[in-house]
Amino acid sequence: MPEELARLTEFVYEIGLLKRYKRSGWLVAGVAAPESIADHSFRAAVLAGVLAALEGASPERAVLLSLFHDSQETRLTDLPYLAKRYVTRMPNEQVTADQVRGLPAPVADLVSGSVAEYEQRTSLESRCARDADKLECLLQAIEYRDQGHHTIQPWIDSSLAALQTPSGKRLADEALATGSLDWLHGAVNGEDDPVAG
Repeated sequence: MPEELARLTEFVYEIGLLKRYKRSGWLVAGVAAPESIADHSFRAAVLAGVLAALEGASPERAVLLSLFHDSQETRLTDLPYLAKRYVTRMPNEQVTADQVRGLPAPVADLVSGSVAEYEQRTSLESRCARDADKLECLLQAIEYRDQGHHTIQPWIDSSLAALQTPSGKRLADEALATGSLDWLHGAVNGEDDPVAG
């Protein structure tokens, strides 16, 4: 057990790299200080829960799948889309198997099972988590566009085209029709309070 505990400690330190690694696509788009992989994964997890609730799936399961969907990037980093043409990547399940080797069995099963389910796309929860990944990218692109970055339309277009769930598509349409800070005006003026409205 002491060896497993040491390995588990190493694993949680490794996962912490996701807070430091930046999303490389945004660097290509000219964003000087882009979000980290962990930043992306956090909002993707929130969106996964939201989409799952709307689609009648398990929000908790979708959130879990989303939290681990980019965990392999501690070892692979966030390769820009252009690199896919030149670099052959090991499947995420295989990277995850290396990451969880030596961990306590329940933890290894949790992580590897979550990654496998996400990658297989067979459950409604995995489809919600995958849509959440794309929807988060779309929202981030809109926010960067609203901040003056005008080269991000391809990220919006590709994210929109990848959405599969009806709820994901509806939320994307609404996001495209709404300014990224419109919510702030409503919050400041009490318009988001049902009692005040």
